[in-house]
Amino acid sequence: MAVTGLHTAYVPTLPAHTDPDTDQVLDSGLLHELSHAFGGPFHFLLPHRFDANLAAFRTALSDAGVEGRVYYAKKANKAAVWMERCAAHQAGVDVASAPELREALGHGVRGENIVVTGPAKSEELLRLAVLQGCLIAVDALDELDLLITLTLTGAVRPARLLLRRLPPAQPHSRFGMNAAELATALDRCVRAGNAVRMEGFSFHLSGYATQPRADLAEELLDLCLKARVLGLQADRISIGGGFAVDYSSADHWHTFLAEQRPEHYHANKTFHTADFYPYHSPVAGADALRTILATVPESGTTTLAERLKETGTLLMMEPGRALLDGAGASVFRVQGVKDRDGYRIVTVDGTSLSVSEQWFNSEYLPDPHLVTPSGRAHGSEVHPACVGGASCLESDMLTWRKVPFPARPRVGDLLVYPNTAGYQMDSNESPFHDLPLPPKVVLDRLGGRPRWRLDRRPAC
Repeated sequence: MAVTGLHTAYVPTLPAHTDPDTDQVLDSGLLHELSHAFGGPFHFLLPHRFDANLAAFRTALSDAGVEGRVYYAKKANKAAVWMERCAAHQAGVDVASAPELREALGHGVRGENIVVTGPAKSEELLRLAVLQGCLIAVDALDELDLLITLTLTGAVRPARLLLRRLPPAQPHSRFGMNAAELATALDRCVRAGNAVRMEGFSFHLSGYATQPRADLAEELLDLCLKARVLGLQADRISIGGGFAVDYSSADHWHTFLAEQRPEHYHANKTFHTADFYPYHSPVAGADALRTILATVPESGTTTLAERLKETGTLLMMEPGRALLDGAGASVFRVQGVKDRDGYRIVTVDGTSLSVSEQWFNSEYLPDPHLVTPSGRAHGSEVHPACVGGASCLESDMLTWRKVPFPARPRVGDLLVYPNTAGYQMDSNESPFHDLPLPPKVVLDRLGGRPRWRLDRRPAC
C-alpha cells in the first residue's frame, strides 16, 4: 500500500533516458547474484559503450575534415578497463599524477599517447613524463623552469610541452598563464633550444557552453602562429574537456526544476539549482564537439574547423564523463526501511561516498531503479523514499530527494543508480567504517547471459 501524505503530482521524478544495455543487465538476474557474492555494493561497467563513445568523437573529427586526437580524462573513473580500451584503440589518456601515469603505462598506453595535466606538477611526475615521451601541459612559469632544468640535467630526450592559457573570460581561474606570462614562457622555450619541444597551447575552461570553447580555441590558434614565427613547433591545441552528458529528457528536467521544493527532500534539505549538474543537455558528447567545430568564433569569419585546417593545427580534447556515458551503473542492496510521515527512509549497504555528486554539495538526480528478486519493480502507485547510507552520519544520504518508486522498497531489493561511470562511482569513495570499497564488475558480453569479470585494478 502506498505511503500517504504526498500526492503524486508533488513528488518530482527524473527518469534517466531509456538504455537498452542497462535494462538488459537489470533483467538478467545477475545483479542479485553479484550482490550476494560480494556482500555489499558494487559497480558494473560496460566497456563496449566506451568504445562507441570514442568512435563517435573520432567520427565527428573525421566528418569535419579535422586532424585530432582524443585523450580520456582518467580522473573520471579509476577502473583499469578504460586503460585497456584506450590501449586497444590507440587512444590517448589525460593524467594528473605519477600513479595515474604509471597505471596508464602499465595497461599498455604508450607514453607518446599520454598528456599530463594538473597544476604544480611534482618533480617525480615531470621526470617520469619526460622519460616516457609524454606531452606535458605546463601551467605556470615555475613549472616550466623546473621542466627545463630537469631536461638540461640529464634527460635523454626533449620535454614535449603545451603552454596552458588562463581563460580571459575566467580570470579568477587558478589554471593557466595570462598573456604576459605566456610571452615570458615563449621566450624561455626559445632560449631552451633543443631541451624542449613546444608543441602548442591548451586551456582549462569551466562549464559546458560551446561558443566560449570555440572563441578561446581561436585565440590559441593565433598564439600558435606567433610561436611558429619564433621557431617553435606549435602545431596543436587542446580544448580540454567539458563535453556534457545528456542524462534525461528536456521535459523531465525542466519539469523537475520547476516542481522541486524543500518538502520533496528528507529533512527539508535545500539545494541551489545552479549547483545541480545540467542533467539535460541539448548538445552533448560528440555532438558538442561537432557544434564547437562548426562554430564561428567571435573574433573570426570562418568556422573553427576551417581555421584548424587553414593553419595546419591538430585539435586535442580530453573528455572524461562523455566517454563514459552509458558505460556503467552502481548497485546497492536495501538493508533497512523506516516509515516516516508521508515517505520512507531506505538504508542501503553502502555510503554516499560511492555517489560522488554529494562531494559538490549537490545531488545525483536521475532516479535509481528498484530491482526486486523477481525483476524490475512496476506499479501505478507512488512510494516516496529517500536513500541513506549505512554509516552513522546524518549527512550520509545517497539521495535526499524522496524518489517516487513504483513499489515499496523491501529488504533484499536492489537500488541501481544509472549511468554513474563518469565522476560518480569512485571519485570520493573511502573505506569508511572499515567497509571495503565497492568492487567493479566488467560485463564483456550482454547477449544471452552476461559474462562478467572483476576489473583488474585492486580495490585500494
